[in-house]
Amino acid sequence: MSRLRGPGTVWLAALAIVVAALPAASQQAPHRGGSVTIALYQEPELLNPYLATQTASFEVAVLTVEGLVAANEKGEYFPQLAAEVPAPANGGVSQDGKTITYRLRPGLAWSDGRPLTCDDVKFTWEAIVTPKSGAVTTSGYDQIQAVDCPNPQTAVVRYKDYYAPSLSRFRWILPRHATGDPTTMTKWEYNRKPLGSGPFKIVEWVSADHVTLVRNERYRVKEQPYLDRVIVRIVPSREVGKQLLRTGDVDVVWDLVESDVPEFRGVSGVRISSPPGPEAERLVLNMADPALDGPPPEVARQHPHPILGDPRVREAIELGINKREITSKLLYGLATVGTNELHLGWARCATPPSSYNPSKAKRLLEEAGWIPGADGIRVAKGARYAKDGTRLRLKIQTTTGNKLREQAEQLILEYMRAIGIEFYIENVPSPVLFGSWSSGAFRKHGHFDVLMYTTNPDIDPHSQVEGYFASWKMPTADNGGSGFNYARYQNPQFDADVKKAGSVPDLHARREAYCDAMKELVQDRPHIYLYDRARLHAYRDRLEGWVGTPWDYLAWNAQGWWAAR
Repeated sequence: MSRLRGPGTVWLAALAIVVAALPAASQQAPHRGGSVTIALYQEPELLNPYLATQTASFEVAVLTVEGLVAANEKGEYFPQLAAEVPAPANGGVSQDGKTITYRLRPGLAWSDGRPLTCDDVKFTWEAIVTPKSGAVTTSGYDQIQAVDCPNPQTAVVRYKDYYAPSLSRFRWILPRHATGDPTTMTKWEYNRKPLGSGPFKIVEWVSADHVTLVRNERYRVKEQPYLDRVIVRIVPSREVGKQLLRTGDVDVVWDLVESDVPEFRGVSGVRISSPPGPEAERLVLNMADPALDGPPPEVARQHPHPILGDPRVREAIELGINKREITSKLLYGLATVGTNELHLGWARCATPPSSYNPSKAKRLLEEAGWIPGADGIRVAKGARYAKDGTRLRLKIQTTTGNKLREQAEQLILEYMRAIGIEFYIENVPSPVLFGSWSSGAFRKHGHFDVLMYTTNPDIDPHSQVEGYFASWKMPTADNGGSGFNYARYQNPQFDADVKKAGSVPDLHARREAYCDAMKELVQDRPHIYLYDRARLHAYRDRLEGWVGTPWDYLAWNAQGWWAAR
């Protein structure tokens, strides 16, 4: 691929970002009418995309909230509320790459009929960066100097310095008139019933039962959406969702796992969507004292976790886990062993899988001052941070209603006991684990030992890599809980690599910086990667227009869905 002049042009050319139309999902002619029911086995805590941390929240929000640009199933940016993807050729990216100009589509309106303008783009930025607004991350937005509105249809975003992943920002636009004061964002009524510009609008949310969305008659694409309504049915577990799909009571089951694939093979009327995904199931290890409440970097550094603060213990835990057995026993060999945060996409980094070596794990624990107790569980004797006599006991937590995770926990308990570590389980509902800072969620506040769940980077991985591991992204009282660095990880070399990756235009240089950062993560183990996941969903064949994608939520193109007659 040829390189064009200027930082912005090199970046855009290298990423092969092109303006792409939404893909045609079927050769059959679509028609209007009908409804589709999606089974979701986690209930969202809220639906404001800038406060939400649950994937389930975004699976609902994507039906009604839109952004300036989005990514399609090929990994190409396409214009959503913007009329075109900003590029040097169309005047959307300045020569130095620091100014991005978005020209909005003409005649845009919110679902209540109010005009959607540059002022809403500006308000979105203001809401995110307002101190203590509760926004879960400010990555990239804190690099913006100003958002100017020369006219209602033009938003000019001025960055302080060159910011490579700028097109990944403004994925969701907030309506100024239907929200509130950014300082009270966690209390907005919008959080439960967001008003958007997308193909559907929320008319009802009955807790623990369903969310009903109906066609947005003001949607910008004539004749779309085709469906009259989408019902998101909250079910107690994935297993219940699968049964409802078999009986035809729901049309879509969200988030299957690889072990579900064989049981649906040959089932009449059911299709499996299985594009590769950037997700990785992992253990998140708390490196700070869990008795502290949201400690900032300097406090976390001075008060490490009494057990997990020692890197030898973290290494022993990874060496003691038989990842291949987990994938073969629980996932039918259909998943790959996890290695690092970036295993898919243009920034993919090749990392050899960790070995299963319980003998070495035991030696490391001995060296770290953990000796076998009377019942085989180790106790501290000269450990770096723990008092002598402390039992090597750790709490592991994940979401309830997830059979695969519960089975994986049982295996992990067995593996750990074999090397002298006692893990015990204390699972919680999804909204509790993935809750917000303001709700007191223990993940945000740092009151945990080990967590197990899946998360993933987007097509541009910067926000994920920075948000989960940069030292300045720890949720604290001072930043209102912003950031995803729940492990309280700190590594100056990692921080430098991430800053470089986000500030250079050349794609190869960015990838090299990310892969240098991955080497630090693999060595330090704030996360232990168990297995990589595909994006698996099942749906009834009466649903037409489905397009699976690695880079967005299952209903990303729901405006193009229709129900077969």
